[in-house]
Amino acid sequence: MAAPLHGRVRSLHRKPEAPGEHGLPKPTVDEIFVSPAGVRDDFNRYRHEDMHDAPDQAVLLMTSEMIHTLTAEGIPYGEFHPGDRFRVGSAVLQVTKPCTPCTNLHLLPYVGEERGPRFVRTMVDRRGWYAAVVHEGRVRTGDQIERL
Repeated sequence: MAAPLHGRVRSLHRKPEAPGEHGLPKPTVDEIFVSPAGVRDDFNRYRHEDMHDAPDQAVLLMTSEMIHTLTAEGIPYGEFHPGDRFRVGSAVLQVTKPCTPCTNLHLLPYVGEERGPRFVRTMVDRRGWYAAVVHEGRVRTGDQIERL
């Protein structure tokens, strides 16, 4: 049995669909509502167009140790595994698979000067984790994250 793990939500990000724009960068918000369809009022072009709104990619969990979408703090990246369930605010999320980095990361304002293929390569196995929503609910910045 996995040891109890606790962290907190460091930041939340959401961006509504904007014609001709990618989903990045996503502005910071104080609160989101998650459902099996994903983060309400958030648009992810890749998830929508290429993955056909796959429910196993409803939420992206990232650790602040990697990059500051839903950013977790206090739980190391290596402590997330497919099948793990976490209570985040009033929602329950289940980790499904790692997120593969894409070239759209270059659009993030905090990437700095290290852009291009080298940056994308450094993000392999460090980009974050996709999660399905087992129980929908509200998530706020500062909410506790607890492995169930």
